[in-house]
This record gives sequence, C-alpha cells and structure tokens, in this order.
Amino acid sequence: MRKIDPVLHERLATLINSMGYELVGCEIQSSSRQTLFRIYIDKEGTGVTANDCSLVSRQVSAMFDVEEPLSGRYLLEVSSPGIDRPLFELDHYRRFVGKQIRIRLYTAINGQRQYRGELERVEGEDLYILVTGSEQALKVPFSTIDKGNLIGDIGFVSQKPDVKNQEPND
Repeated sequence: MRKIDPVLHERLATLINSMGYELVGCEIQSSSRQTLFRIYIDKEGTGVTANDCSLVSRQVSAMFDVEEPLSGRYLLEVSSPGIDRPLFELDHYRRFVGKQIRIRLYTAINGQRQYRGELERVEGEDLYILVTGSEQALKVPFSTIDKGNLIGDIGFVSQKPDVKNQEPND
C-alpha cells in the first residue's frame, strides 16, 4: 500500500468533512494497468450506506477532474470502514485500545512481519500489543506499521427460550 500525499489527504478530509462524514483514510494500490484509489469514510451514529459512498464518490470525482492529483488511469472506490476497520493514524490506534487488532510491518520484529492480538496501550509513537498466545506485550513503533486493522467482533448471541416458565402441554 502506498501512502497518499499529505496535501491531497488534507484536501480530501476538508471536502469529506464538509459533507458530514469522517475521512478514515485512503489507500493506493497500483498495478500495471491502473491504480485503485480507495477512500474509507464513516458517519457518526448511523454508519455509512451505499448512498453515502455514492455521494462522496461524485464529489471526490469532481475534485479529481479539476485538480488531477493522479496520473494515468485510476479507479476511485469509496467504502465504509467495515467490521475490520482499517487503522491509518496513531490516533486511530489510541481510539481502539483494548480491542483486537491485526498489523503487518514493513520490516520484521523478532523474525515476524504479521501480528495479531489485543492493543494494550499506546505510549508516544509506540504501540504495545499483547500478541495472541504470548504473555508479554510487544512494543511496535508506529513508523514500522505497513497496514493495521481492527479484528471485527460480530457478537452473535444465542437466545434460548426460557423453558422453566412455560406451561406444560396438555
């Protein structure tokens, strides 16, 4: 994943915030034929609908038509963050302390580039992750993270009928 230009990020954030949405983050994936520019948005309280994505997509497309921030062919995708919400900024990690996360690093720590576990705390520029199957928190500098996501928890609850309060059948 390539990071986007900070000036473009700020322009997108201003546009998207003015529409009543939060810019969660952006990703760029390039292939030999075209570039995928993905924008994640969220909305306080109600979440994001397909209509919300369409509205933001039209406004961003208009901005891109005027400013041409990307060269060559590209595909613009606007999406909700979903249940496995991507984490782009250090503040995102601070917001989800105590939650299960998955990260991929640019370079290995202890011979490993991918980790999952509970985000125990954030101190300065460092994350402390209680890695699944470990008893000690792993210190991970934020600058070494290539990609991070929450691990979604749907939390289905099974409801069984209260048998003891039912009348017997005659």
